[in-house]
Amino acid sequence: MAEDERQHQEPRGAGVVAGRNSVREALAAGRAIDALWVQKGEKSGSLVSLIAKAKAQGVPVKEVDSRKLDRLCGGAVHQGVAALAAVKEYASVEDIFARAEERGEPPFLVVCDELEDPHNLGAVIRTAECAGAHGVVIPKRRSVGLTYAVGKASAGAVEHLPVARVQNLPAFLEEIQQRGVWVYAADMDGESWCTLDYTGPVALVIGSEGKGLGRLVKEKSDFVVSLPVLGRVNSLNASVAAGILCYEVCRQRRGIRAANPHGRDS
Repeated sequence: MAEDERQHQEPRGAGVVAGRNSVREALAAGRAIDALWVQKGEKSGSLVSLIAKAKAQGVPVKEVDSRKLDRLCGGAVHQGVAALAAVKEYASVEDIFARAEERGEPPFLVVCDELEDPHNLGAVIRTAECAGAHGVVIPKRRSVGLTYAVGKASAGAVEHLPVARVQNLPAFLEEIQQRGVWVYAADMDGESWCTLDYTGPVALVIGSEGKGLGRLVKEKSDFVVSLPVLGRVNSLNASVAAGILCYEVCRQRRGIRAANPHGRDS
């Protein structure tokens, strides 16, 4: 399946703003837009200005054929253009740090490196919220955004946990490292996940479903951690790996220790 199709597997019409006037008003209002779809071959004046405005706001612009645009819009009249609106406004990175400060806790971030499956991102957001993370960070490009499918898969967690978008993940990791955050990236050739200390400021980085971690993201990380894979399948689902690591952070921060068979703490 192509990347464009993976990113936009939504119910027909869900979260879609169709038509030139509607898209123009959505952009003018500053509504969070994850992507602008433009019909191939459409280059009229008003559409050119819409594309320019979308690009100026950092909105990815994708050309699609007329049949796909019809399907994405659920039969609505689209005039050659439609926008995929986010189910919730994006937060800023500062919002995430402020949340940690308000709670009097070391920052705990979950960073998703180009996740493309909305169900995976939604599950990560849900688990991160349950495990006490202060926010999730995703890249602006080559990643699914806060679509309606993501909101549904998060079981409402998007309403309670800040999700921020950044332009460049490696640069973002450098910035938070300068603020004292330790970056732990999940990959197959790292240290055992349970031998490290996560009680300080933490950012967990989860790679994409197909490619895993980007090279620069991995190089910028302070630690690379691995989960054991004992079966014949060589990797875990991204959201499952995120869940295990999030709850290891939670366990350590809450001081929970395993009990031995005789009931004494080990």
